[in-house]
Amino acid sequence: MGSAAAAAAALPASAGSGENLVLILDYGSQYTHLITRRVRQLGVLSLCVSGTAPLAALESLRPRAIVLSGGPHSVHAEGAPTFPEGFLDFADGAGAHVLGVCYGMQLLVQSLGGAVEPGERQEYGKMEVEGTAPSSALYGEAETGKRQTVWMSHGDEVVRLPEGFEVVARSVEGAVAAIENREKRFYGLQYHPEVTHSPQGMETLRRFLFDVCGIKADWKMQDVLDEEIKTIQSMVGPDEDVICALSGGVDSTVVATLVHKAIGDRLHCVFVDNGLLRYKERERVMSTFESDLHLPVTCVDASEQFLSMLKGIEDPEQKRKIIGREFIAVFDDFAHKLEQKVGKRPEYLVQGTLYPDVIESCPPPGSGRTHSHTIKSHHNVGGLPKDMKLKLIEPLKLLFKDEVRKLGSILNVPDSFLKRHPFPGPGLAVRVLGDVTQGNALDTLRQVDDIFVQAIKDAGLYDKIWQAFAVFLPVQTVGVQGDQRTHSNAVVLRAITSEDGMTADWH
Repeated sequence: MGSAAAAAAALPASAGSGENLVLILDYGSQYTHLITRRVRQLGVLSLCVSGTAPLAALESLRPRAIVLSGGPHSVHAEGAPTFPEGFLDFADGAGAHVLGVCYGMQLLVQSLGGAVEPGERQEYGKMEVEGTAPSSALYGEAETGKRQTVWMSHGDEVVRLPEGFEVVARSVEGAVAAIENREKRFYGLQYHPEVTHSPQGMETLRRFLFDVCGIKADWKMQDVLDEEIKTIQSMVGPDEDVICALSGGVDSTVVATLVHKAIGDRLHCVFVDNGLLRYKERERVMSTFESDLHLPVTCVDASEQFLSMLKGIEDPEQKRKIIGREFIAVFDDFAHKLEQKVGKRPEYLVQGTLYPDVIESCPPPGSGRTHSHTIKSHHNVGGLPKDMKLKLIEPLKLLFKDEVRKLGSILNVPDSFLKRHPFPGPGLAVRVLGDVTQGNALDTLRQVDDIFVQAIKDAGLYDKIWQAFAVFLPVQTVGVQGDQRTHSNAVVLRAITSEDGMTADWH
């Protein structure tokens, strides 16, 4: 299924079939997906697709507003990404409002006959801008003459506007910072309103969405839950069985609870001990599944199978593919045994794929790589085989992590599960840098990780940190133990903060 077409098929009916949809066209900015998040924070459904997606795919989504993201390119560079031919006529005919951000604004200006040139100022970082037009739709009369701090990142600048546009804000250096053509519904910002370094940026986005576009804030988790349950019930026949891969993390736990609510005990959960789990993870997780969530779970010990396949493997991507392949082999075997038990082979496999997983599996425009599947129907975290017999159900694939936690709260998943730090699908295999089977790397890492996380909990910091973990390094270092010189392996401790897993900082 094509990128935007896949998104259209996955849209909840509560989103008004596009009448309140904001579409983000991605041109490669590191902040693109932050725009998606900010729009959703304002209660509006937003989807991110490739900036060079076919026009027909965009038409099928019928967005109310379209945001052209920033990007690292110059509009003058050969091969610089641009929107598909006919896009501007489509936006006009559909009555959609278009907002260009940074590169997106320059792309809009150049495409409409204006001029963009390499800038003398080349503004980067924090900068002050000032509203210059009392009639501005983005700022309003109250902001005229007032300064606000914004985050700039541009080498080129607009030197001549297309017909019908007016400058509504300039930087203190004199560069064009915001433009509008209210009649044609085209708007542009030279800075990034989505980042926290632009303190009034959210207010500008709010004005654009609600005052300019007239969009309603109707993106609610309860509606998402209701729609997903209906979708699952319509997809899975009344006598069909479903397998769910449970990892013990937030995503798989929420998705299992959701599917169980939709089809009851025709859901068969399997928890695989692949030998790459955290300290006492198997015992802790199985106890919670059975006592708190009342989910039907079978535990499969496949640790020897996984570790034998990983012996001698050092490349992290190769590890991921091996682990993905072995997981599917375990699920296929489980499905075969289930078929013998219930008399019918299960057709579906449930996965807790999230929107960041979907987004990150796609190369950015202008990278020289193909990106026809901006939103993939198959999540490729571990390298799912093309000949996989089970069909995938991915109810969370349009959600960010914090939205999944909200969904889990509605489903009464215990807080202890919802607040768990993310754990990678390949487990400790990607936290041992090198061969996971060498020496006692896994056991050492488990103990270090457990001590580290417990110390963070004891200090009352666990809920303030997005993810804390230890990494086993393939190097040895000199130390002192009992007044004697030692030469042993080193581990590194990491703790990061994030809102949605798309951007992060150290704690």
